[in-house]
Amino acid sequence: MEKIFQDGITASCPLPITEHSTVQLGHGSGGKMMNDLISRLFLWAFDNPVLNQMDDHAALDISGTKLAFSTDSFVVDPLFFPGGDIGDLAVNGTINDIAMSGAKPLFLSAGFILEEGFSLTDLKRIVVSMQRAAKEAGVVIVTGDTKVVDKGKGDKVFINTAGIGLIEHNFSISAQAIQPGDAVILSGTLADHGIAILSQREGLSFETTVKSDTAALHSLVSEMLSAGGTAVHALRDPTRGGLAATLNEFAASAGVGIRLDEQRIPVTPAVAGACEMLGIDPLHVANEGKLVAIVAREKAESVLKAMRQNPLGQHSVIIGDVITDSPGMVSMQTKLGAWRIVDMLVGEQLPRIC
Repeated sequence: MEKIFQDGITASCPLPITEHSTVQLGHGSGGKMMNDLISRLFLWAFDNPVLNQMDDHAALDISGTKLAFSTDSFVVDPLFFPGGDIGDLAVNGTINDIAMSGAKPLFLSAGFILEEGFSLTDLKRIVVSMQRAAKEAGVVIVTGDTKVVDKGKGDKVFINTAGIGLIEHNFSISAQAIQPGDAVILSGTLADHGIAILSQREGLSFETTVKSDTAALHSLVSEMLSAGGTAVHALRDPTRGGLAATLNEFAASAGVGIRLDEQRIPVTPAVAGACEMLGIDPLHVANEGKLVAIVAREKAESVLKAMRQNPLGQHSVIIGDVITDSPGMVSMQTKLGAWRIVDMLVGEQLPRIC
């Protein structure tokens, strides 16, 4: 985009580069570059009805038994951060992907890629953290794998986890179930995890320590389904790409518009201050212990009440609604009363956040 001023000076604002011949950090961001990579390469290669649902889990029916299956890889830097570490993050992250189907998580696998020279003391600390998180969530790590790469060919440790859960309900929980008039519910404050990682990585300090919100959310989801049943249309934990990416994916999949109220979106003062200082929109920052739910309006208050009775949902709030106008678009009324479009990022804002 180019503009010529009266004095002859030419200024340009280059558009983001979206065509690449090599993998970029932005391809793992949760934003437009990652979605484009998935659509153009992985969906093309592995095309099948289950994968094409584009949920964070696969819902499978095996001889009448319904299972949720998911996998995730964790490359967070630093490995240890306020509120958690790569170990409990790996366990909780995969549990949450399963939980967003309404399933009861049962079993996990754990694969480790270790760099030669990595401290065994730190590795034990990570494994103990995984053990504790799994026990607290009531899941069992039943299989795994270990690989070691040459020094300098990895970055300390990467973890892959896969999980299986049992779907014991007959509800349709998917973006395709979203309908105009539905309420958008958020289970708590935004951007805690991403800012905790960034502050640790960059040596930033605030008056109040910002801690990651990493947590397993399946108990919260269970209580939501008990209160709302079929009225709970869609669930997602807004990790990479944050709330903005999640809602844009919902809007695109369902062919609806989503309208938010900025004044209702909870952000702690420390996180809000950090985002303002760094020029980061909290709607784009990763969360690891929050969920967003799309719920039929007539049941929204009942679901909200149930959420607030769970420690992981005590700050839940209705932040917007689903509309027929502007299908595929998310908009937000700001605190000043103006309206703006909430788009997903093109590339990477905070690399290696999970």
